[in-house]
Amino acid sequence: MPVTFRKSFRIFPGVRLNVNRKSLSLTLGRKGVHRTWSTTGRRTTSADLPGPLGYRHTE
Repeated sequence: MPVTFRKSFRIFPGVRLNVNRKSLSLTLGRKGVHRTWSTTGRRTTSADLPGPLGYRHTE
């Protein structure tokens, strides 16, 4: 089993800094809808909708 490292810091309400072994990322938004930017160039938009529905788009 590989050893992993991941830590998330809440900077302000609705703003998180996420740290893992290979990159940093910044998440803006709340639990249901948020946008994430990573140092690896990945940008993700996510939205949780009622029931089993959800939306995620990664660029």
